[in-house]
Amino acid sequence: MSGPHAAGSTVTPSKRIIVAISGASGAVYGVRLLQALRDIPTVQTHLTVSDAGLLNLRQELDMGRAEVEALADMAYPVRDVGSQIASGSFQCDGMVVAPCSMRMLAAVALGLSDNLMARAADVMLKERRRLILMVRETPLNLAHLRNMTSVTEMGGIIFPPVPGFYHRPRSLEEMVDHTVSRVVDLLGLPQPQAARWAGLASAAQGQLRTS
Repeated sequence: MSGPHAAGSTVTPSKRIIVAISGASGAVYGVRLLQALRDIPTVQTHLTVSDAGLLNLRQELDMGRAEVEALADMAYPVRDVGSQIASGSFQCDGMVVAPCSMRMLAAVALGLSDNLMARAADVMLKERRRLILMVRETPLNLAHLRNMTSVTEMGGIIFPPVPGFYHRPRSLEEMVDHTVSRVVDLLGLPQPQAARWAGLASAAQGQLRTS
C-alpha cells in the first residue's frame, strides 16, 4: 500500500473510491483525480488501469505504471477479476472512470464484466452505488448515444469532461482541475478550497438586466 493512508498514517479512511483509467485520450483527468483525492485524508483510493490506458499515460504524460499506481492507496491489474473490488461485498462509496473510452462505456452498458474495470463498474450499478463515467469522444455516433442512455437508465452518471470558461481559466491545468473538482463534488467529498460560482459580477453588485 502506498499514499497517505499507508502504514504509519494517523488518519483512518472513511471513504473508499475506485478510480479507473481506460484507453481514451485524457489520462490527465485520472491522474489529477487521484492527486485531488490524496488531499482528502478520509479517502482511500483503489486504482485499475487498462493496457490502452497505460499507453495513453506514456504518450500524454510520460508516466509509467509505477508512477500512476504510486498515487493510489491500492492498485490492481485490470485482468485480476478475482480482486476485492470485483465483489459487491467490498464496501465502496463510488467509482470514477477517468477517462472513459467508448469501449468501456459499451462494456458497462451491456454488462460485460470481461475485465476488472468493467466488473467493478457493473458491481457499482448492481449495488446501487455511484458510478461516474468521464466519456471522452467526439463526434458521437448512435451506438455511443444509446450506450450513454442505457448507463443513465441504470443509475450511472455520464460526465463528459467538457471545460467551462465562465471562471476564465488561465491554463490547461486550471481547466482540468475545474472539471476534476466537479467530479469530486459528485462523489460528495469535501473540498474546502474549491472555487464556487457566486453569480455574474453584475448580479453580485445588485444590478438587474432588462431587455
